Amino acid sequence: MLKEVFVAFVVGSAAQVAHAQNVAKVGNSVITLKDFNSKYEEVKRQTINPPTPEVFLEDLIRFEIGVQEAEKKKIENDPAVKDRLRQELYKALIDKEIGKQVDAIKISEAELRDYYKNNPEIRSSHILIEHKSDATPAQIAAAQKRALEIYAEVKKSKRPFEELVKLYSDDTLSKAAGGDIGYQNRITVVPSYYDAIAKLKTGQIAGPIQTQYGFHIIKATGRRAYKDANRRQIRAAVFDVKRKVLFDAYFKKIGSRYPVTKDQKLIKSIK
Repeated sequence: MLKEVFVAFVVGSAAQVAHAQNVAKVGNSVITLKDFNSKYEEVKRQTINPPTPEVFLEDLIRFEIGVQEAEKKKIENDPAVKDRLRQELYKALIDKEIGKQVDAIKISEAELRDYYKNNPEIRSSHILIEHKSDATPAQIAAAQKRALEIYAEVKKSKRPFEELVKLYSDDTLSKAAGGDIGYQNRITVVPSYYDAIAKLKTGQIAGPIQTQYGFHIIKATGRRAYKDANRRQIRAAVFDVKRKVLFDAYFKKIGSRYPVTKDQKLIKSIK
């Protein structure tokens, strides 16, 4: 019995010594065997073809050298580095506070169908009357006037919409295809465009609809059935909705600790 206790003590002590050993000393810091093993095991779990211990140690040494050199040059005071650190702090907070809840999100088939019912994939064609993102009010007004004139012509014309696209559209990418931009959903096109086509029945035309690209005269040309829709995109959209619920609840809980004031007049002046 005494021998067994002695052996256990020796083995345990050896293990403690091993963990206390340093595999490398770099400048003013050390890489302990415990830290090395912990990091190396993580790399082996995440990588199909992990580096050898020797190569991985060199990576850790370079990391330590780099960090110490950065500290020596006081790079942490650089505004860009400070901003990146703030972003990392934010991500770390979110991961710590609600990360497990986000990971635990479940999505049912019924939720996918329900979402798709209100957000289907819709095919459309358009005529774009372009204005630049930094256009002046006068330039925007001129583009709108032209769009209204073309829309009036489209409504009374007996020509196919595809021909009118080739006559009037400023969108060089879709022009050759008669204005067709394929099937789109709420997350693949700008909201005002999607909201407009979602209200149309197949074959109907509406406009002009303004986006950051200009004014669009749009025609709905198809609506995809749920069974044919991009299931991955639907799932991602539903996931984002459910994740937003968690985010909103969390920031509502902690938001009262941090008073917020907004300059609405200044906000409205931003283009």
